[in-house]
Amino acid sequence: MRPAYHTIILKNYLMGERYLRSIRLLSECMQLFEQASARNVRKLGFTHSQFDIIATLGNTPGMTCKELGEKTLITKGTLTGVLDRLEQKGLIQRDRGNDDRRQLFVKLTPVGETTFDDIFPKIVQSGKQRFKTYTEDDYLSLESSLLKLRQHLQDDDCT
Repeated sequence: MRPAYHTIILKNYLMGERYLRSIRLLSECMQLFEQASARNVRKLGFTHSQFDIIATLGNTPGMTCKELGEKTLITKGTLTGVLDRLEQKGLIQRDRGNDDRRQLFVKLTPVGETTFDDIFPKIVQSGKQRFKTYTEDDYLSLESSLLKLRQHLQDDDCT
């Protein structure tokens, strides 16, 4: 079945918008990187959210649930379930705050620290392999373009 004529015209018009092609390419690259990263994390026995929490807590004394949610961008509802599973595995511990008993403080246990020390370098190395053909000039060019894009997107004038 052929797409309706107006759908083809609309798609050609939208893809004619130069920025849309660039945003689509940026999105595709990010999705491919995330998919590869998620596969590597799963091979090590974790979900992406679990690894995100372990990586965020690694090399820190710990943080509140609120801070952890902000740093990982995991929603509060999802965060609670992920923390439950990590606690069941003995990788994290949650303690009530001394000053505010409503606040939960989360930190890696010694087993969690060992796990972080083991898996984090493996994931970093795997990600590094995705860029093995990049030169310093490639990185500088990419970062320059992304910083410029970020600045434009942060400007209030873009509304």
